[in-house]
Amino acid sequence: MNIERALLITFLGNYLTNTVVAALVALIPASATPGVLTPQYLSYVALAAVTVGVLTWWYMRSVRAASGLTAGVVFGVTGAVVALLTAFVSGIAGVLGQTGSLSQALSIIPNFIPFLASVSTIVLIGIWIIPAVVIGYFLGRSPSSASAL
Repeated sequence: MNIERALLITFLGNYLTNTVVAALVALIPASATPGVLTPQYLSYVALAAVTVGVLTWWYMRSVRAASGLTAGVVFGVTGAVVALLTAFVSGIAGVLGQTGSLSQALSIIPNFIPFLASVSTIVLIGIWIIPAVVIGYFLGRSPSSASAL
């Protein structure tokens, strides 16, 4: 498996899901009731999962079909880790850029732990791992399917 390729594609995927998919979902009218099960949130999850599925297929084009499921798991876990690390670094950089204080930027680190325990983080991990595993499984089932795509 090519981990460098996985890293590059997951960084692209993180950008696409956080900006392009979020911008498309912003076109949907906001729901009157707050919560997780709003049309915007559900649309974001669906479009992000489709985006990750397409990126997984792109990554899997260079992987042997015999290792399809393993490559899908590696790609999904890599994507989830990249997304979480990007959120962490951009959070610290955002506070540092707004305040100019390194001590204030470092003071938000304890706030990252509750973020890891939230429902949004579980959904984020699911957005990356579930489509990648499904695509990896189906592309790894037959040796000719990955080479035909």
